[in-house]
Amino acid sequence: MKRVAAIDCGTNSIRLLVADADPATGELKDLDRRMQIVRLGQGVDRTGRLAPEALERTFAACREYAAVIKGLGAEQVRFVATSASRDAENREDFVRGVVDILGVEPEVITGDQEAEFSFNGATKELTAREDLRRPFLVVDIGGGSTEFVLGSESVRAARSVDVGCVRMTERHLVHGGDISDPPAPGQIAAIKADVAAALDRAEETVPLGEAATLVGLAGSVTTVAAIALGLGQYDSEAIHHSRIPLAKVREITDMLLSSTHAERAAIPVMHPGRVDVIAAGALVLLSIMERTGAGEVVVSEHDILDGIAHKVAEDLENKKEEG
Repeated sequence: MKRVAAIDCGTNSIRLLVADADPATGELKDLDRRMQIVRLGQGVDRTGRLAPEALERTFAACREYAAVIKGLGAEQVRFVATSASRDAENREDFVRGVVDILGVEPEVITGDQEAEFSFNGATKELTAREDLRRPFLVVDIGGGSTEFVLGSESVRAARSVDVGCVRMTERHLVHGGDISDPPAPGQIAAIKADVAAALDRAEETVPLGEAATLVGLAGSVTTVAAIALGLGQYDSEAIHHSRIPLAKVREITDMLLSSTHAERAAIPVMHPGRVDVIAAGALVLLSIMERTGAGEVVVSEHDILDGIAHKVAEDLENKKEEG
């Protein structure tokens, strides 16, 4: 077993996984898994730059994670940065800060790399399931982008498109500096049109209609699942591999789009950092299900973090064998 640490820094959140990984079997034993919403992508769609306050929130989380990694004695750390840092003109400020705190350089990966990590993390446990048909379509709805990955045992096709819960919220639901509460019909229609165009782009590469099982990842999907399950508090074990029907996703999306900030904040499983972006995230999920004809979404708590951890462990094993 290799003790490894994986960090995934996206547009909305930064997450850490420290785990003991077996490169031979793909088994992961979690030692610490945590998340903070830092909104690194605040304003990036509009300004093209990472805001100073967003950088400081992210660096504060990195300092906390550095202490956890040191305390658990991880052999290797890999830091992967996704959509927001791909788009930002001043990403070097971000890179320098991370190196100073964690001693590793963040890898600003491509959308295709992000898709592969997400697919491997989400499907390692699912490939032995006989009740799920192949191929899988893994959909990772992030803050700034959404990844579509089709495959059975390995990736067959992948595409990343710039549609995510933060980007859609900032682009369509902010008026005069304030988020519409609740959104107007025209704003909802604008999100739907944006997502439909993104799905057209995704279909140029990924045959979405060939998917037999839709697997949904990341906070928008897991929050919708937690609401669907009627949980009194967030419960990863209950959410992991739950199967949420299309009709339930539609019902929850309609509820979120018609609710106020206070009403969404009062939902027991709602993370404070998701209150303003969950309606757009749910609408992205619903649009994907309607486009692909999926009758349900299989929800996974294992995603890009797990895929990164698997890869770190494999790389360590390969180095050992070469040495």
